[in-house]
Amino acid sequence: MNNFLTGRARSLGAGLRALLVLTLVTGVLYPLAVTGFAQLLFPGRANGSEVRADGRVVGSSLIGQSYTLPPKKGQETPEPDLRWFQGRPAAGLGTNSENTRYSLLLSGATNLAADSQVLAQRVRAAKAAVVRDNSVPGHPVSPADVPADAVTSSGSGLDPDISPQYARLQTYRVAARNHLPVTEVARLVQAHTDGRTLGFLGEPRVDVLELNIALRDLAARR
Repeated sequence: MNNFLTGRARSLGAGLRALLVLTLVTGVLYPLAVTGFAQLLFPGRANGSEVRADGRVVGSSLIGQSYTLPPKKGQETPEPDLRWFQGRPAAGLGTNSENTRYSLLLSGATNLAADSQVLAQRVRAAKAAVVRDNSVPGHPVSPADVPADAVTSSGSGLDPDISPQYARLQTYRVAARNHLPVTEVARLVQAHTDGRTLGFLGEPRVDVLELNIALRDLAARR
């Protein structure tokens, strides 16, 4: 009996020591090491890829934002503020219905098939709106000029980037709304166009938030 109890006590002690060691290594030392290396090597990404303007955080370069006018009375969907470059549609976003204490948006795709009539109608309506909103005197927009990312949402609905083609399509409208030369707005788009990652991954892209911050600064100087 004494040998049995002694063996049990030893096993229990070994288990407790293993628990303490593993808790220290995996629960304290490893997270601290990973956090330290991340802060040392990639501080911007480790802290959420924050975008700052005027000394404060205005968003993340990883999450798209909406640029809309204040909704009118009884209006469910606010209209886009055409002074700014617009991002991709966010058709996959839903409203939070579980925790109603907080006003949150849920990201996600529409999950509509390519032959869905609902999706086709959304794309047609979005294309018509892009053509209408971006056509300015002397520079009409053709439906054939509208790129796919201007009328479709991303898988998450939170894509922060648009294609250079869509950014250039908006240049004349943005310049007219802000009373800026088209050439200066076009230079902003060019300056904020990022190439493929490592030269071959993905597609060229434009971060809408960073582009609109530069646009605001340009308009303020003018």
